[in-house]
Amino acid sequence: MKTKRLLALLSAGALSVSMLAGCGSTAKTDDTASGSAAADTSASADSDLEYVKSQGKLVVGITDFAPMDYKEDGSDEWIGFDADMAKAFAESIGVEAEFLEINWNNKVMELDGKGVDAVWNGMTLTDEVKTSMNCSSPYATNAQVVVVPSDKADAAKDLDGVKGLSFAVEAGSAGAAAADALGLTATEVQSQADALMEVAAGTSDACVIDLLMAGAMIGEGTSYPNLVYTLDLNEANGDEPENYVVGFRKDSDLTAAFNDFYKSAYEDGTVEKLAEKYGVQEAIVAP
Repeated sequence: MKTKRLLALLSAGALSVSMLAGCGSTAKTDDTASGSAAADTSASADSDLEYVKSQGKLVVGITDFAPMDYKEDGSDEWIGFDADMAKAFAESIGVEAEFLEINWNNKVMELDGKGVDAVWNGMTLTDEVKTSMNCSSPYATNAQVVVVPSDKADAAKDLDGVKGLSFAVEAGSAGAAAADALGLTATEVQSQADALMEVAAGTSDACVIDLLMAGAMIGEGTSYPNLVYTLDLNEANGDEPENYVVGFRKDSDLTAAFNDFYKSAYEDGTVEKLAEKYGVQEAIVAP
């Protein structure tokens, strides 16, 4: 990761929001079950945490998004700040983390249908996220930025300059919402990584992606040395910096479990160590 580059890009201040934690809904148990077996069944029905433990795994919904969730060349292992934190959280509750690459536009459906147990992929706290999921406390800040080829940078430094460009955006993302709010001409793609490839290939003039991804993926010494970021849309619109959260099912007690884990991991230095490993330490929010 290009830590120094990312430190220079990140200027968003850490915000705090109230912790949203709850417990699962009540379900009936089999009256013929006896002893501890009946108690275990009831626990699994009433508790999302116990459900995950009964499965032996925490299924995490992600997309290809460096430096949060990605694979290095030639490897099948998901790594990144979010991926490594998910592994640590899963271990803390006695299960393994399993990663499932999803269509980000379907994240709520995947969560509600128990295709995944958590949505953990640099997810911006939006009104949609607040109403459709049980969200953790914020753990990092972010912004939406415009990325263009370096030879178009001078013409794309303000809102007027970008309004005539064709954009690629990840479907269902904060970048897609920002482009829509500005009335930009945008084509939706599967992931932010795909949006970058569209610009690199010349299929789109520009894309809107997360600042953290821009810091890791574009510019000298990266996968896209001829791409640059020119405009912070949050700053240009006078909006507050964004917050990243982990999304769980409505009323899930996994939310409280994560918040407790994050507080402990922050205090024992785990969060700082992983943040420095992936160059995102300036974005981290204290619990």
